[in-house]
Amino acid sequence: MNKQISIIVPIYNEEESIKNVIPKLIKFISGINIDYEIITVNDGSKDNSLAELKKIEGIKIIDHKKNRGYGASLKTGIKNSKYDWIMIIDADETYPVEAIPELVKNMDGYDLIVGSREKRGNAIPLERRHAKQFLNRFASYLAGKNIPDLNSGLRIFRKDIVFKYWPLFPQRFSFTSTLTMICATRGYETIFVPIDYHKRAGKSSIKAVDFFNFLKLICKLSLFFKPLKVFAPLSLLFLMLAIIAPTLYVAGVVNRFYDTTFVVLVAVAIQTFFFGLLAEIIVHNK
Repeated sequence: MNKQISIIVPIYNEEESIKNVIPKLIKFISGINIDYEIITVNDGSKDNSLAELKKIEGIKIIDHKKNRGYGASLKTGIKNSKYDWIMIIDADETYPVEAIPELVKNMDGYDLIVGSREKRGNAIPLERRHAKQFLNRFASYLAGKNIPDLNSGLRIFRKDIVFKYWPLFPQRFSFTSTLTMICATRGYETIFVPIDYHKRAGKSSIKAVDFFNFLKLICKLSLFFKPLKVFAPLSLLFLMLAIIAPTLYVAGVVNRFYDTTFVVLVAVAIQTFFFGLLAEIIVHNK
């Protein structure tokens, strides 16, 4: 029996790249031995994206009358998909369709297959590269597993995973990061397949503030699934402050030190640790 995949392409102001990406995707995917459908979700584009989509045969078009966000577009596509496996790919020409067969090949042994932008010479902008590396390492620490690409927009995954954790998936850019963290912390088999990454056609809608939103999201998901990874460092921080404070007083750096300060800091450190431990027990007993 052929593998069956619903391919979802979220679109926002991509009238130029649509002309190349969608026909190329159709041509390439038709040569692979799978059953598929292509669902395009126009997320309230202000240009002629919808008109360009209507010129293309063999695709399903869903139109958001107003912009709802990247995550909302994917959720709309997933709700309207007919197959149990979902593939997502951006319409901005950054992800190579040539990488799709390698991802499809891994569907038998994994729940999430991520096209990881870790090949040398990829076109991730320099100003975003360091931020991405930090987020990947921070996510890897919290998840306890190596995550080379937290939010790649080319991936294949089981649809039931998304439905199981539906309320956790945001409407904006953090959809892919959420899926990666859920799979990494809840025992789903995940593989990262190295792929190329091309220069984007058009202007990115990701802003600098999204870095902090990603950071906040990772911490939030860790509190859901790996709370001790958050509370243990906080506990250690309070304990270090309890040790440093009297040392600074003895060294003459500070003029006053109260015994109660030491006691309070130690108490907070202990309480924080045990609060995290209790949260960890609750999570694992769900």
